[in-house]
Amino acid sequence: MNISVIIPTYKPQAYIWQCLDSFAAQTLDKRLWELIVVLNGCSEPWLEQLNAYAAAHTDLQLRIIQTDTAGVSNARNLGIDAAKGEYIGFVDDDDYVSPTYLEALAALATPETIAASYTIAFDDTHDYIPYYIEKAYHQYAPKGTMPFYSARTYFGGPCMKLIHRDIIGSRRFDPTFRSGEDSLFLFLISNRMHQVRFTGKDAVYYRRIRQGSASHALSWIRTIWNCNRLIWQYTRIYFRGKDYLFSFYSTRVLAALHTIIAYE
Repeated sequence: MNISVIIPTYKPQAYIWQCLDSFAAQTLDKRLWELIVVLNGCSEPWLEQLNAYAAAHTDLQLRIIQTDTAGVSNARNLGIDAAKGEYIGFVDDDDYVSPTYLEALAALATPETIAASYTIAFDDTHDYIPYYIEKAYHQYAPKGTMPFYSARTYFGGPCMKLIHRDIIGSRRFDPTFRSGEDSLFLFLISNRMHQVRFTGKDAVYYRRIRQGSASHALSWIRTIWNCNRLIWQYTRIYFRGKDYLFSFYSTRVLAALHTIIAYE
């Protein structure tokens, strides 16, 4: 088993079938990768629907994990614990990928190199949305293999990438955060990250931007509190850890401060 793709989901809607169908259409040999869907904080009728999808797609190595504990971080952690692959990929359940997504990432990923894909954002009506990470791709991709911190815009979250499991190790997402947990996790594992290389534009991660998602749903007071906690955690990891880059640490802290200032 080469690759494990982890998809957390909570009370999934119709978009999850588009996500799963995009993996059923992958060009990479299906014997080389697995899908782990973690249904968190809910059970029926969604568990039955997911099991029925798995039964109808026996060519996929698709595993369904159900937990009564809600939260995307806990779901991703369960997926990591269950993963058999040498490389780990994360996908949100309302996103989907192009047919060559896994094949292109697998061709570039090594224990020292994180492979990252092109990305396009869209809204619920499937209209195109300008996306800052898409803009960053055009800046980074032509440079070939580069230090990960030189492409730090791409490292605010775990999606659009393949990461060797030794980089993750025993480290996990912090389930006490409802927002910012992605960036915190990437910072936590950053002292084991070395370089990144980007696929061509044919390998696409299609990112759905939904209003009302967890990242948009925090109140002003909770947002300020959350950002202060993030800064504390970044600082704690940086000073208690080893081999963390100050340049990467400072950008994470500045991003949290920028969010606080924007709300004020």
